[in-house]
Amino acid sequence: MAEPTSPPTVRLVTDGACSGNPGPGGWACILSIGTHTKELSGGEGQTTNNRMELTALLQGLLALKRPCQVHVVSDSKYVIDAFEQDWLSSWQRRHWKKVKNPDLWQALVQAARGHQLTFEWVQGHAGHPENERADQLAVQARDAAARGPRDIRSGPIGGLF
Repeated sequence: MAEPTSPPTVRLVTDGACSGNPGPGGWACILSIGTHTKELSGGEGQTTNNRMELTALLQGLLALKRPCQVHVVSDSKYVIDAFEQDWLSSWQRRHWKKVKNPDLWQALVQAARGHQLTFEWVQGHAGHPENERADQLAVQARDAAARGPRDIRSGPIGGLF
């Protein structure tokens, strides 16, 4: 009998950007495994920075076609702390009352099922190459959203996304 293989590890770098809060916003994520990379981004005409940070993670998770070990790199303590300090369990027990962005948090809980998530916080705008690239994509998406809605999707598509 063959030994079960562990799920593949995907690196998921996320960022959100907003001009005004609320205002036009953009999100971006960069998924990578081995030599395969995929960049996703999009924006909304009227949103908040936190919604864009959450959307970046959500879209990254939704892009995965099968369960993975996902190493999330983010400059958002809000997002990371919700998972690592288990705020999500408390929010779920309270039926998402008094929680901002419950629609996105609920979608994230669903999207995270089946994956093993780990998190790494990086300081934003501090020269981290992947964070800087995600920020650049999110800002471009924000600026495009200020002119009208659209999604930008680029990069080679690997077998997992």
